[in-house]
Amino acid sequence: MRTRIRWNPALVAALTGLALIAVLGILAPLLWNTQATELTGTAREGMSGSHLLGTDALGRDVLARTLVATRLTLVMTLAATALAALVGIVLGTAIWVSGPRVRELGLRLIDVLVSYPALILALVIAAVVGAGPTASVVAIGLGGCPSFARLTANMAASVAQRDFVTTARLMGVPPHRVLSRHLLPNISGPLLVLLSVAFANVLVALSGLSFLGLGVQSPQYDWGALLNSGLEALYTNPAEAIGPAVAITVTGILAGFVGDGLAAALDPRDTPTKPKPVREGTHRRPTGATAPTDALVAVDGLTVELPDGTRLVDHVSFHIRPGEIIGLVGESGSGKSLTAMAVAHLLPQGLTAHAAELRVGELDLTRPHTLDAARLATDIGIVYQDPSASLNPALRLGGQLTETLRVHQGVGRTEARERALKALDQVHIKDPERVVRQYPHELSGGMRQRAMIAAAVLPGPRLLVADEPTTALDVTVQAEVLRLLAEVNEANGTGMLFISHDIGVVGTLCHRVLVMYAGRIVEELDAADLRAGRAHHPYTQALLAASPRLEDAQEVSGRPLATIPGRPPTPRDRPAGCAFAARCHLAAEICATRLPPLVDKVACHVVNGTPATAAPKETAT
Repeated sequence: MRTRIRWNPALVAALTGLALIAVLGILAPLLWNTQATELTGTAREGMSGSHLLGTDALGRDVLARTLVATRLTLVMTLAATALAALVGIVLGTAIWVSGPRVRELGLRLIDVLVSYPALILALVIAAVVGAGPTASVVAIGLGGCPSFARLTANMAASVAQRDFVTTARLMGVPPHRVLSRHLLPNISGPLLVLLSVAFANVLVALSGLSFLGLGVQSPQYDWGALLNSGLEALYTNPAEAIGPAVAITVTGILAGFVGDGLAAALDPRDTPTKPKPVREGTHRRPTGATAPTDALVAVDGLTVELPDGTRLVDHVSFHIRPGEIIGLVGESGSGKSLTAMAVAHLLPQGLTAHAAELRVGELDLTRPHTLDAARLATDIGIVYQDPSASLNPALRLGGQLTETLRVHQGVGRTEARERALKALDQVHIKDPERVVRQYPHELSGGMRQRAMIAAAVLPGPRLLVADEPTTALDVTVQAEVLRLLAEVNEANGTGMLFISHDIGVVGTLCHRVLVMYAGRIVEELDAADLRAGRAHHPYTQALLAASPRLEDAQEVSGRPLATIPGRPPTPRDRPAGCAFAARCHLAAEICATRLPPLVDKVACHVVNGTPATAAPKETAT
């Protein structure tokens, strides 16, 4: 894939300056080597017409020596920078495509190495290996590796947790491909700036070693050695020291401008002008219960836990038939997304899932080591909440749309592109030929979400998981996306798990609705009953009461909307009984001590028959 370079004045000027210095480094030994090495009787001569920077203690022309030293200085600086960058980048990024144990060990190793100052580490290495150009390059290169590795690891960490990297792992993309295709392209801009800073720092460090006598040894010389010699005559001929000092300073500054300019030029998200967007013309069953024979998705007793055993999702059971849209609704933190990600086999690292049954079609997710990555990638499609975080900003849409087809279905490039264009047309994106050549940032939010839906349905998945796909969109675009999801479901017969905190949206799109609270399903009801207000659980009723409806606008005019007092308990603070009891106006004594079972699709002691000893209490405030 070709990368477009957006040239800017700073980049052009800096590259031109460095190019001139590089040319000078190549030609200077050929043109002025005689003047740089010839001994004369004019030792420590000041600035004159024949010697613009004077002469050194042996009568050699200082300007000629400064120009000739350019080659060795640049070669050493480039070699040491390349060594530091190569080792540091490989170490910093490799730990994020390795297992958790390797990652933890690698991060701790980097922390230990960074705790030692780079220059001190370089001095130790130079003292052990010995003086000379090679020893200096190795010492400074290895001394700069820890800082490179640390910064690279931090940048890779922010990208490694993005949705498109998670999806790549779901697709079975090998670690080296994740590294080269998804991690490195998205941190290339900061790495270029880091390279430029490292080049300048390495230049100063190498010059410092030579200045201390641990670097280049006579008869060889670089700018650092010349600076050492010039300081001896600082008060009699200051120009002898100014020459190499100016060379070091100018080269370092130009390198910094090059890195900054390239970061802006190569990053597709950093455009000089604002891009013009394209216009948009379950209920809980006892563990071991059997799902219907025609169920596409069967979840029985699903539990998601933290390493310390804290349950984030607690014995959730439901099923989805082919062509059925199941809504999962509840407040933030209720476990909706974790339930969906467990079904999609995309739980964050550190969380574990257990279930008596967890399958999608013929895929048994309770045995992850036997899963076919290709089947998993093609049978399950994901539509995330934020398309900006789900689409790789460093890659054009065409490659992202066709990746699953080409990797897991063996589709050729031409056919995959044709199918991608057809998929974009089906989701009502105008001019698909242009869109596939664009980067995600060049599309509006609604268009990015449409492209994400197209990418999810392109391989022909049997299940589509939509994790709050309309939250980041405005109301008009939300309605369009909902209509689009309904069209996909009707046209392809795809089962869908739709997650939302908006009970009104769920009631509009879905066939059945599961209401979650504090990691458990508290009610299951048909969407028609939800729309009609025929909910039984107090929590579901409270959600409906807190949702404004247009037909009730005049009736409730001037009165505030209903609210649900209090907050949901944290996973570690959930009570032994009903987690909603502290906020429920019907709560009885039994609710605080006994977990209500799911009976007739409602988990509520009061609704299902409160014992005579349990008396209702007043509304919590």
